[in-house]
Amino acid sequence: MALVLVGINHNTANIDLREKVAFPPEIVEAALLEVHALNNIDEVVIVSTCNRTEIYVNFGLSDNNEEIQTGSDIDKSSTGAQQLVLSWLAKFHQVDQQELKDCSYSFSDEAVIRHLMKVSCGLDSMVLGEPQILGQIKSAYAVSKDQNVVGQSLGKAFQVAFSIAKAVRTDTAIGENPVSVAYAAVTLAERIFSDLPSLNVLLIGAGRTIELVVKHLVDKGVSNIVVANRTLDNALEIANRFDAHGVLLSEIPEQLVVADIVVSSTNSQLPLLGKGAVERALKQRKHKPMLLVDLAVPRDIESEVADIADAYLYSVDDISDVIEDSVKSRADAAAEAESIIEKGIEEFRKQIRSLNAVSTLRAFRDKADAIREAELSRAVKALEKGESAEVVLTSLARSITNKLIHSPSVQMKKASAEGRDELLKLTQELYELDSDNAPDTNENP
Repeated sequence: MALVLVGINHNTANIDLREKVAFPPEIVEAALLEVHALNNIDEVVIVSTCNRTEIYVNFGLSDNNEEIQTGSDIDKSSTGAQQLVLSWLAKFHQVDQQELKDCSYSFSDEAVIRHLMKVSCGLDSMVLGEPQILGQIKSAYAVSKDQNVVGQSLGKAFQVAFSIAKAVRTDTAIGENPVSVAYAAVTLAERIFSDLPSLNVLLIGAGRTIELVVKHLVDKGVSNIVVANRTLDNALEIANRFDAHGVLLSEIPEQLVVADIVVSSTNSQLPLLGKGAVERALKQRKHKPMLLVDLAVPRDIESEVADIADAYLYSVDDISDVIEDSVKSRADAAAEAESIIEKGIEEFRKQIRSLNAVSTLRAFRDKADAIREAELSRAVKALEKGESAEVVLTSLARSITNKLIHSPSVQMKKASAEGRDELLKLTQELYELDSDNAPDTNENP
């Protein structure tokens, strides 16, 4: 097993590059199958959010035999896998590979697990401790399982990460204060407008982020809320819960005329709101100011909208200052979370060590089964020839015992002659032997 991660996030790449390499739901399944088909890629999970694109893979080592690989061999294999994935990502999205490399990061083996745990806990998010990322990672993992491109190794890594994220939420105060991108958007609106409850708000999308925006707006006393979505039923599902209104995307132009605040968060590949539509709406509004907050990657609102007088456009990167003010209270909780993560890393090590023993145990059992079957076959033939059952059974028991202990006895004598007493102690532990009653390894089996 060689776990490898290649990714970019809000700390390493601007929104222009992040939106170029994002994986909306409609293309992620095809992308997973492409990565899985690459040379020596055994498992793959793609995590794609507004703040990050990360590709996790289990890269099969040569000859499928990790035991004989040296540390440098594994490093070289991991580096090769990182380069392979990075090259594929650049080609898939038609992005310059050097530009992508300059803004990317990569990890291997245990560092992958540590990073995954931090991301799942919200410690690597723009909003420290934000809870949505865990759901997004769980969804990404579920898609990989549905496509049969994730197995035991990556599976264990993600399951341990989910467990640690739950422990962090339960045992620390990292999620106590309402800090999220959605909350930051509402906080920004509150800073700009003195009387938030009197304003009209248009929300574009019907996902979890928009749902949180509606909740925070309602908590602030806002009642004039319209939710626009490609599927009307999804818009109405959110609107009905919060006494808002649901409309189709086609109704956005007329809603813009009365909207003081627009917040958008969809998975659209192309912008849904252009400069012309906003200009026409502002003209009908007699240039009454409009705040537009685009929380989507790729962006839902054309960047040229920022050039329009009386239109104040903020992207997900632009609200980082609002977020920074809100997360200071979570710093102590983050330190506690780091401690929990380190315990999770140790638990993962134990699970991997347990997995590593499985192949040896299987070989041990197979060898014992082969000895048993061979001796049993001889015993049956002896009985068919009319030999005494007592004699045959005694011979069967002796033969099985001698053949089972022959190899261990030879190796113990060899270890004793070479002064490797630790092997003798390990044998006593494995077979639960009292040292006073330990077998004499000088005695023939």
